[in-house]
Amino acid sequence: MNAVELSGVAWGPKGRPDILADISFAVPQGQIMAICGANGAGKSSLLRLIYRHQAPRKGVVRLMGKDVWLMGASEAARHLAAVLQEQPTDFALTSRQIVALGRLPHRRGWGAGLSTPGGEDAAIIEAALLRMDLTGMADRSFGTLSGGERQRVMVARALAQEPRVIVLDEPTNHLDIRHQLELLALLKGLGLTVIATLHDLTLAAEFSERVLILREGRILADGPPDQALSEATLADAFHVKARIDRTGPSPRFSFHL
Repeated sequence: MNAVELSGVAWGPKGRPDILADISFAVPQGQIMAICGANGAGKSSLLRLIYRHQAPRKGVVRLMGKDVWLMGASEAARHLAAVLQEQPTDFALTSRQIVALGRLPHRRGWGAGLSTPGGEDAAIIEAALLRMDLTGMADRSFGTLSGGERQRVMVARALAQEPRVIVLDEPTNHLDIRHQLELLALLKGLGLTVIATLHDLTLAAEFSERVLILREGRILADGPPDQALSEATLADAFHVKARIDRTGPSPRFSFHL
């Protein structure tokens, strides 16, 4: 069974032309995939289809073999967690309370969302905070944190959710180099299916097993990084001349008009 599968998917805002068209691909369980492309190519729109924020105009999105729109929200959230690019800053909650929200899909009964997590839930929350190096700021208000710290809190919330699939929209935004590398290493070591949009092509090449490149709402390339990230494909995707230096331990990408 594939973790995520899109079949003949199209989407666009109501009353407007499609932004995404003829999108079909499957992501096996445990695979790490990066989605790349120019601004406006449809990357974030594609993620919104996967994490059940918007329904396709045509086609089917499946999660663990089931149409996501035949799932309830809680069922989908037990399988998939999403970390978005922009986070609200006006939450009157602490970091620990934000991370605790990740346990809600697993809790049952009236008032579960209002009660203080205990037992196994509390242990999972503390482990997620520790894993993202957030223990020292667990009781700080979320709104007082820096952009990078807030991003790490939201990743910790996703980890507390214990999903089988994690979807991230530009997860390295706001993070310094150390935390970028730590986050990507962590994601690679989770054993989960990971789908992330990335602007940094070097990070995409190092982090992912597979790269999908979008151009104007359609799939331009899909394959291992050394195949998908070719000079010809990148030139087509970004409308520039591209050069790749593969002589070092990591590929280096340069572009010019």
